[in-house]
Amino acid sequence: MKYNKVALGTLLALCSTAVLAQSAGNSNPAPKGYTLEQVVLVSRHGLRAPLATGDSTLGKSSAYAFPAWETKGSWLTPKGQVLEAYFGHYIKDWLVENGLFEKNVCPKAEQVTVYTNSKQRTIATGEFFAAGAFPGCNLPVENREAIDTMDYTFSPVIRDGSEAFKKAGLKAMEEEASSTGIAGMNKELKPAYDLLNKIVDYKDSPACKETGICDISKIPTTLSFNKDKEPGINGPLRLGTIISDAFILQYYDGYPMEDVAWGKIKNNKEWLELAQIKDKYGEVLFGAPLVAKHVAKPLLDYVDKTMKTGSEEELTVLVGHDSNVVSLLSALNVKPYVLPDTFENTPIGGKIAIERWQSPKGQELVRLEYIYQTSDQIRNLVPLDLKTPAQHVTLEMADCPTDKHGFCSFETFKEKLAKF
Repeated sequence: MKYNKVALGTLLALCSTAVLAQSAGNSNPAPKGYTLEQVVLVSRHGLRAPLATGDSTLGKSSAYAFPAWETKGSWLTPKGQVLEAYFGHYIKDWLVENGLFEKNVCPKAEQVTVYTNSKQRTIATGEFFAAGAFPGCNLPVENREAIDTMDYTFSPVIRDGSEAFKKAGLKAMEEEASSTGIAGMNKELKPAYDLLNKIVDYKDSPACKETGICDISKIPTTLSFNKDKEPGINGPLRLGTIISDAFILQYYDGYPMEDVAWGKIKNNKEWLELAQIKDKYGEVLFGAPLVAKHVAKPLLDYVDKTMKTGSEEELTVLVGHDSNVVSLLSALNVKPYVLPDTFENTPIGGKIAIERWQSPKGQELVRLEYIYQTSDQIRNLVPLDLKTPAQHVTLEMADCPTDKHGFCSFETFKEKLAKF
């Protein structure tokens, strides 16, 4: 699945057929008489710390020392906790505005489910979202597995061990990388790899001294596609993702700009080049339709089971990872989209809203929106409300005809889910 890029408020690519006309920051208003019946939010976890010890892949990638974070590697940061509470508060306001909940009233137990993967960062994201959305309501947050393990619903692993499926999966990953495969992708990303070489001074890094390979772009690439494992890639794309992710997290967490990447990222163009590596990593691993439909099936099955006419469960929040978001969107055949004012195509803490509406004539409809905080809202810890909203971008599924308000037939959507 291919995406367009927007970085730091500069629209760098347009896909007018992919995004329905609307103002970023405002949900696409439903026509008079339409009622919101149910919402499922598929959320990426919030702001976390990178893994940056001296012995880690990240730590060995630079001649310079990465800053130590007070938060344990991969855990939700204190700032991430506040950001998620702000997001929860906003979502509740948005749902109240659309008539799904009452203001200042705790929901009944059967009305809301918050279900997270069993990693610390996902559990904490769910807890702080719930606290922000429904303060004082002691809303339960559910995780089903031992801490720091992957829950089946959120685990994007390969469940078919046949040689035929492995061959097809590897071919799909190659094709997702570029029209000329992995080699073509690495050629396209060469300017970004060169920028990383310069920023981290890779030629003097511990990794260079250990391996003898002193140019990120010359690290050999290997793909893996094995049963009970996530699709994998090693090489410049993976290392570039680890490094660029660390810089983006520094920016989000509010490091002074002279300390973000040691002050070596100079302009928006360079930020875009680095974000391009990270976006491509997710696409190659989880964006190919064959792979996406396979690894997202447990999550899609949960959505299918949850979204139904007459359901008492009005809000379901599913907290996972960018791999869940990428595979979900690809499996649903969502058209390319543009997210203004963010580094990432799957912004940290961002939420895919799957909304079930009813028209005045009783027709059941579904609408998909990407709801997210901008890079500056994250960095500056901006409280959210209806006057200072999160961003809304309406998404369109290629095989579910959509009207100007973003609605398509709920029956058609359910038929799509049933096919998985």
